[in-house]
Amino acid sequence: MMRYLVTLQAPDRKGLVEQIANAVSRHNGNWLDSEMRHIDGIFAAILQLELPVEKWDELVDSLECIDGLSLTYSQASQVAQPIKHVSYQLVAYDRPGLVLQISNSLNALGVNIEQFSSQYETAGHTGVALFRANMRLGLTELIQEEQIIEQLYKMGDDVVLDKVSKAIA
Repeated sequence: MMRYLVTLQAPDRKGLVEQIANAVSRHNGNWLDSEMRHIDGIFAAILQLELPVEKWDELVDSLECIDGLSLTYSQASQVAQPIKHVSYQLVAYDRPGLVLQISNSLNALGVNIEQFSSQYETAGHTGVALFRANMRLGLTELIQEEQIIEQLYKMGDDVVLDKVSKAIA
C-alpha cells in the first residue's frame, strides 16, 4: 500500500464527489483525509489516498475520465511530527499581502502551517472588509507558542487573534 496526495479541480456539479469516491473504491483505495470546497463555481479538493501501488495508474486513468476534472498528485512521505499543535483564528482588516505577512512571520519562527482556511467578509455593523483565517500550526519547540502571538500582533492594531481550544480538524 502506498499513500498519495491528490488535488482535484472541476466545474462544480451534483454527484462529482460520488464519482470520485466510486473511482477510488473500484481501485481498492482507502480515502484517508480530505478537504473539499466550492469556490466561485469551481469544485476544489485535496485528498490523501492509500491504495495498492499496482492500482495507482488505473485510478489516475479513471479520475481523468471524469468530465472536466483536472488533477495533480504525488506520493506522500512521512515527515517528523511536531511536538505540539495549536489552532488560532485571526481576524484583521482585509488588505493585499496579509497572507504573505502571516506566512513570513510563522516561517521566521520555524512554525509549520498544517492547515489554513481563509474567508473574505464584511463587518455587519460597519461594512469594513475583513479577512478571517483559521490556522492549525505544528510547533517544534514550546516557546514558539508565545512567539506566534507576539509576531502576529505585530502585523497591526486591527489584528484579533483567538486561540481555538479544540484543534481545527
